[in-house]
Amino acid sequence: MIRFILLQNRQGKTRLAKYYIPLEESEKHKVEYEVHRLVVNRDPKFTNFVEFRTHKVIYRRYAGLFFSLCVDITDNELAYLECIHLFVEILDHFFSNVCELDLVFNFHKVYLILDEFILAGELQETSKRAIIERMGELEKQE
Repeated sequence: MIRFILLQNRQGKTRLAKYYIPLEESEKHKVEYEVHRLVVNRDPKFTNFVEFRTHKVIYRRYAGLFFSLCVDITDNELAYLECIHLFVEILDHFFSNVCELDLVFNFHKVYLILDEFILAGELQETSKRAIIERMGELEKQE
């Protein structure tokens, strides 16, 4: 199960945070800070999987953004690494070459895409085409 998803820039500014477990606000800030410190200083030749408390953080860097997922220790790392890549591909297609500012100014659309993709901490839809079609339908309704 996915515990939380974080999108952070190199400076540690959280651009998107979605928690699938209940946490206090102070604990959320602490977790975001710890995860950022964990992934930003990590040597690129190491794997993209790192133990975090009693879970695992799977992360991937795209340009200046770190996409991090915290999952159960027994979950498949490679599946979640592909999940991150698929999410980035969907964002890239939807925003036509996505950048950090797209995430900041269209955060409501990013959360919609994420909700189409992941539901209650579990992967809901893995078809890029199906998610993009669904987002197109939602765009027409606006």
